[in-house]
Amino acid sequence: MDSSSKPASATITAQQEALLASLPFADTQDFEDATRGLIGRREPNAIHAADGTVVWDNDTYSFLDGDAPDTVNPSLWRQSKLNAIQGLFEVVPGIYQVRGFDLSNVSFIEGETGVLVLDPLVTEETAAAALALYREHRGDRPVTGVLYTHPHVDHFGGVRGVTTQADVDSGKVPIVAPAEFTEHAASENVYAGTAMARRSAYMFGAALARSPQGGLGTGLAQTVATGNITLIAPTLDITETGQEETIDGVHMVFQMAPGTEAPAEFLVYFPDHKALCAAEDATHTMHNLLTLRGALVRDPHAWSNYLTETIDLFGDETDVVFASHHWPTWGNQRVTAFLSAQRDLYAYLHDQTLRLINKGWTGIEIAEQLSLPPVLENAWHARGYYGSASHNIKAIYQRYMGWYDGNPAHLWQHPPTEQGKRYVEFGGGADAVVAKAQTAYREGDYRWAAEILSHVVFAEPDHADARALLADTFEQLGYGAENGVWRNIFLSGATELREGQFGTPTVSASADVISALTPEMLFDAIAIQVDGPRAWDENLTIDVILTDSDEQYRLRVANGVLTYSGRPQKGAADAILTAPRHALPALALGDLSPAQLADASIELSGDATVLTRLAAVLDPGDPDFAIVTPD
Repeated sequence: MDSSSKPASATITAQQEALLASLPFADTQDFEDATRGLIGRREPNAIHAADGTVVWDNDTYSFLDGDAPDTVNPSLWRQSKLNAIQGLFEVVPGIYQVRGFDLSNVSFIEGETGVLVLDPLVTEETAAAALALYREHRGDRPVTGVLYTHPHVDHFGGVRGVTTQADVDSGKVPIVAPAEFTEHAASENVYAGTAMARRSAYMFGAALARSPQGGLGTGLAQTVATGNITLIAPTLDITETGQEETIDGVHMVFQMAPGTEAPAEFLVYFPDHKALCAAEDATHTMHNLLTLRGALVRDPHAWSNYLTETIDLFGDETDVVFASHHWPTWGNQRVTAFLSAQRDLYAYLHDQTLRLINKGWTGIEIAEQLSLPPVLENAWHARGYYGSASHNIKAIYQRYMGWYDGNPAHLWQHPPTEQGKRYVEFGGGADAVVAKAQTAYREGDYRWAAEILSHVVFAEPDHADARALLADTFEQLGYGAENGVWRNIFLSGATELREGQFGTPTVSASADVISALTPEMLFDAIAIQVDGPRAWDENLTIDVILTDSDEQYRLRVANGVLTYSGRPQKGAADAILTAPRHALPALALGDLSPAQLADASIELSGDATVLTRLAAVLDPGDPDFAIVTPD
């Protein structure tokens, strides 16, 4: 047991035993499917960056063996054992997957002269290692195409591990993606990227030791590699359902599914193989409608309708469905049943939540009371390992009704620190509240203990007993969680309370991602950083002239706001920046000094102090902001 970890309480042990008796653990079909077609493994699995740093090591999950210990929900233990199976697998002859090398799977579709790479993982290092394993067993085939199913980083970040910018620019390697891919890939990882990355550290258990008391996966896979995130812009957009493309002899039929698991997403059918790639719209878990790192709420109604369309388009012909996470499902009847149940899952959550909304129920109330039908409750692939019925229902409520639940008492509440001070005073002081929380903890009411102890910690951050008991409480909630992300979040909270803040190990707004920003998106990213009050009295203009695209923009800072226009403007700007378009992302890196601009091939003319004044009012995000404490 980890030195700071406590054993599972009697309450949690009893919960685990009850769940073990209630679910169909005798069903081993998933284990058969997860190991089917194994060709070879990487042994040892550790993958290193150029400087020798280990960026991924699936072997650290070797403890996932035997029956679940009391400190892990047995359903999550089962899912984590399945996710930890690594290696190169044959899906059907000509289609192969490497699983267990990162958060996602990478698939290889063999063509006439080489191989297409579908969804090249999170980092350059893990993708390169996966390609090497494929080539070790299938021959040194050149990469002749890359497909991104959608713009989440685990589906494009490793692209430079499988191809080069030169091969893409020459047309040798086309990159296929859904329309608007680059816009969404860049905006999601940049606009709120600092906050999302910080919360992702909790979501993926970045600081947790891998053990039965710590991190053992997210339910979608194990965790995220920490190597170099890259991006090469697509060269071929898929714009409509039914669009067909043939690359290196591989015939593909695409289905657009925007607004499902991602704002831009496609599924792809390989008719010559009777194989369907479901991207991330049908996996072996209930997925997120609102990821807990933060994002726009996804549309479960559209999601379910697109899966109906998938069945209508490809259901009669498909012999295997595989995805960018988890393991395939074989056999036409099983494929149709799987897709239908996944469709019904999202439709049920959507429709029943709306039914209860229209009866006046709030998101919290619906999440506490709404149960899935028995057929879905007992389907392993519909269990809440990554998404959960609880937070998905609240997301649907948020999508339709917003943050306000209609109760005037909740319209203008105090922020957490002020709430905490008042609750502590009302409860008779911090020591008295902690004593009451200790009673709740002993009785196994961890949800209530967490609620009242959090108030004490926000009111008095240095109250040692409150911090210690809140850490213990989060730990028990983590032990009991079936959802991998919930477990990571609870245990990460316990870790920060005991050991201090651990920051953000992986930064998704990498240089490649920033380089994909359009000029307008880049200016938006800078505008988000303007400290409004500090800029109230500032008034300046900057012209940005792009030498290789015949574009010119006027940037203006006034009234605490940075705005811009691409139309001709009257009068001269205070300063002029002249640069090729590819050099413009240097402006987003924070250093606006003349020397830095010159290094980036950006020419400055006019009043050089303007950029100093602009830099002085920029306030970049804090990648280590507090989460379980007020500061």
